[in-house]
This record gives sequence, C-alpha cells and structure tokens, in this order.
Amino acid sequence: MDIYDKGISSEKRESLELAEASREKEWNYPSFVRELFHGELPWDLVYPFPEQSAAEKKIGSDYLEKIEAFLRANLNPDEVDKTGEIPQEVIKGLADLGALAMKIKPEYDGLGLSQVNYNRVIHLIASYCGSTTVLLSAHQSIGVPTPLSLFGTEEQKKKYLPRFRQGAISGFALTEPSAGSDPRTIKTTAVPTDDGQHYLISGEKLWISNGNIADILIVMANTPPKIERGKEKKQITAFIVETNTPGFQAAYRCSFMGLKGVQLGLLKFTNVKVPKENIILGEGQGLKLAFLTLNTGRLTIPAASSGMSKWCLMVAREWSKERKQWGHPIGEHEAVAAKLSLIAANTLVIDAVTWLTSHMADAKKLDIRLEAAMAKLFSSEAAWKVIDDTFQIRGGRGFETALSLKGRLEPGYAVERVFRDARINLIIEGTSQIMRLFIAREALDPHLKRMLAVLGPRVSILNRIKAAISAGMYYLAWYPKLWLPSGQDFPDLPDELRGHMRLVRQTTKRLARTIFLNMLIHQQRLESKQNLLNRFVDIGMDLFVMSAVCSYAALLSKDKDKQESGSPLELADLFCRQARERIASNFKDISGNYDQPALKIAKKVLSGGFEWLENEIIK
Repeated sequence: MDIYDKGISSEKRESLELAEASREKEWNYPSFVRELFHGELPWDLVYPFPEQSAAEKKIGSDYLEKIEAFLRANLNPDEVDKTGEIPQEVIKGLADLGALAMKIKPEYDGLGLSQVNYNRVIHLIASYCGSTTVLLSAHQSIGVPTPLSLFGTEEQKKKYLPRFRQGAISGFALTEPSAGSDPRTIKTTAVPTDDGQHYLISGEKLWISNGNIADILIVMANTPPKIERGKEKKQITAFIVETNTPGFQAAYRCSFMGLKGVQLGLLKFTNVKVPKENIILGEGQGLKLAFLTLNTGRLTIPAASSGMSKWCLMVAREWSKERKQWGHPIGEHEAVAAKLSLIAANTLVIDAVTWLTSHMADAKKLDIRLEAAMAKLFSSEAAWKVIDDTFQIRGGRGFETALSLKGRLEPGYAVERVFRDARINLIIEGTSQIMRLFIAREALDPHLKRMLAVLGPRVSILNRIKAAISAGMYYLAWYPKLWLPSGQDFPDLPDELRGHMRLVRQTTKRLARTIFLNMLIHQQRLESKQNLLNRFVDIGMDLFVMSAVCSYAALLSKDKDKQESGSPLELADLFCRQARERIASNFKDISGNYDQPALKIAKKVLSGGFEWLENEIIK
C-alpha cells in the first residue's frame, strides 16, 4: 500500500510492486463488498436471495445421492485418520463417479457442475471426511482443472482436461520452504533451453496439496526477468508439469495434526524439461493466474465449513439432550444453552455466506474477489468457533477419539478429528491475517488510486497538481453524501430483520467516513497500521455477513415447516445482535486501543527482553 513511500526497503518495494503488477486493477463488474466500504449498500445484489432452478437442483441432488451412497459403503473416515491413507480403490471409485472432473465442461469429458452444485458436493463430503474433501477440493478448485479451464489454450484443454475424468490427480505448486505469502522470495527457476522450445525447471515446493500423488501440477517458477526503465523486473510464470517427467521427485511426505489422509510434502525439481507450450496465460503472468484462480477457489472452504458446522450442530444437539447433570439435560443449563444457540446461529450464517457467494460465482455478473475472501475468512473462523464449542459441550468425549469411543460401545462421534481437521482452514489459501490485508488493500483501492496519482514517485509536478484538484473535487462531492440519509427501508424484509438492515445501511456510511478520515491522518503510514486495517475489515465483514443472513433468512422463512419447527428469523436475529456488538466494539477500538503498548512489548520480546519468563522449562 505504501509503494510510493520512499522510506521503505528495496525488498518490500519489490514485493509490493510484484503484487501490484499481478492483482486485478480494474473493477469491470459490481461488487457488493467494495460498495460497502465506499459508503453504499447495493441491496439488490444480495436480495432476493438467489435460488437454484428445479432442474439445476435435481442435477446436484442426484449426484449427491451417488456420492453419499459410495462413501457410506466404501470409506471409513476414522480408518483414514488412523492409517493416514485414503484407499486407492476409494480414489478410483470417486474418479469413476466423475468426482475429479466435476467442474470441467462436458466437451472435455467433465460433469459440468455449477459452482453451487460443486460446493454442495464439497459440503456433503466435509461433513464426513476432511481428508477426502481436501483431495477433491485441492485438485478441483486450485489444481489444474480450474486455471486450465479459465486460462488454458484450446490445445492445452483438449490435451489435459479429459485425463481428469480418467482419474488423473492434480495440484497447485506455489509455496516453497522460504516463500509463502511473499512471492518475491520464490527461488524455483525455469530457464529456457538454447533452442527456446523448452524450459528447465529447478527448485523445491513445499506443502503442495496432492503433490505426492499428483499426475499433473501447475508449477510457479521464475523465468528470466524483463527490463523496464533499465531495471530488472521479476517474472513468475505458471507451467503445466507432468510428474512422470525426469527430474521430478516427491521427496518427502509431511505429517500434520489433522487431515491425516492428505498427501502433502516436499517436491523437488531438477532440470525438469517442460515444453514452452505448457505455459499458462503467458510468461510473467503466474501470480495473476494464481490470484484469479483463488477468487473462486476459496469458495470451497465456506462450503466445507458449512458441512462441518452442520455435523457439529447435530452432535451438540443430541448430546445436550442426552447428557444430564444435576437432574437436567445439559442443554437446559444456561452456560451450555448459550453455546448451543450460537452454534445454530453461526451455522445458518455460514450457510448463507456459502450459497450467496456460490451463486455469485455462477452468475458471472459480479466481481467477487472481496466476497470470496470474506466468505473464506468468516466461515473458517466461525466454523472453528462452532467446532470448539461442540468440543466443549462433549467434554471428555470430545477429547476422546471415535475409535476409542466405539471400543467402549459408545457412539463414535469424531469431534476431536473434526477439531484437528478444521484448524487448517484458518491458514490455507490465505491465512486470516493475509486475508484481512488483502481485503483492506482491495477495499481501499478507490482512495489509493487517487492518493497514488498525487503522491506517486514518478508523477510530474503538473500531473500531481491536476490529480490533487481532481481528487479534491471528487471528495467535496462524495464526503457530504455520507452524512445524508439514504431512504432505504427494506419493506420486503420481515419485521425481525428490518432494523438490522437499517443499521447496516447507516454503518456503511460511518465506515466509509472513518476510513477516509484515517487515510487523511495516516497517509503513507496507513499500510503499517495493520490492527487498524483489521478493524475496518472486521466491521465490513460483519456488514456483509449480516446482509447475507438477513436475505437468506427471509427466503427460508417462506417455508412454513421451518417457521413452525424453528424460524430462521430467530437465528438471523441472534447473529445480528452479536454482530452489532462487535461492530460497536471495533469502532470504539479505532480511536482508543492498546496497539502501541502491545507493539512496544512485542519489540522487547523479539530482542529477548522478557526471556526471564522462560525460566524453569526444559529447553
């Protein structure tokens, strides 16, 4: 964000420039979340809540029946957890059902499922086996099928996409031992051969989902830099690499606290010869491909989070009725009842966010980079809370393995396995910290463009003056509007939700004002104020999620059976009440917080200032 700040290090500047060059700079389609941060509430983008057609829903339901029947008959998730292996016959059976080609178009021998139906499958499997979920989602969402479908040439599609219906497995190789969120540190190289017809790839990749069993990989590597203004510019390029090529080695399989059946490890490339025709999107476009792929690739995490949360709700509900303490079911005690109610409310909200963003992806009329990032961030954190509360409600049985429970002839609810499996969702495809920074960067984009035009290092004095005048005129017209009432009253919403949406409408304007004023105060320093940016993001996320669940609950409330057995309006209302408290707290913490004392202490910790606290431990 402070790319124009002359005081930053050359390494940081290079990282920022690389990220800026790779991100989507234009907003060609509307974005609900982007408008929220800018003081607008485009309610028509989320209401009425989108629904599948009857025909489309049947396609998904019929396929779900096949997947469920197969998994029940052939896969024991607790054995996968114990042995660390998904049986080969299970993988083959899933391939025979087309599960490795769900989103691939029929003309390339795929099933051609929509994003909604694909996520329904992920949702179902996640409620049963986390390792199998990762196998399919890592392959389908960010592995070869998606980037190849989006950006591949016709020749590439015809060559590779039909292989996935035949059982080929893929992965996406970006991360390295020394390179995570900062792609500048990627060391893997792709050197052109003398005849210019091939590249020789050398380097290491780490924690690549499906990497140890993959047949085909997308591999990110440095190709020779290009020269701009007399300076070398790093180029990261995406290659299709077949793992049977000489020089490739799955050198090590990593072991994790959860997802015991996943195949992630250390991959080594030693002069792996790849034809230049296997470049996707073009030389130097690798990071752009990664960013664009993740816009929809991240949506499997909300779907998986929803499936796990619903399973936890079932377990928590049944145990809260069955287990008695002091003569009453534990669910009747206030402390447990509070957890149970929030498990139900958060599960509804995760569901709302999942299906809203999935429908948005299918519509292809919206820019969902912010919505997808928020869906991933919110659902992974909310599901973790749901699972943790379920763990607590189960008590000692939550800590005990399913196999041990079965050994004592009790129901083998694998809460501890789900607990271990779910934790990674806060890390993969962008940690919660990185997601908040990504959202902040995109949300602030309209302001940053104007600021860069005024403060950019390569801007002439004349253009600087013109940009300053233009920005001034824009803000003189825009800022006063943030104090005016919008006139929205949400007449079609049930009474229980209308007040919440009025608050959302008012708060979007307040958030936009607050962001603008803090940009004026901090200017170039704003990028380093990560805790401040996080509060902006969390307020915006609650506004987005409140909008999603109010729209979703309004749709569900039309079902009389749901109204009679337990209204979704009650759950939406409970969540919104909580969200309002968080919003108020975040606004309060923007001006009054403990950020500086905390940073001061952190510096002392790093320098060994509190090393005395580490006394009397075995080092």
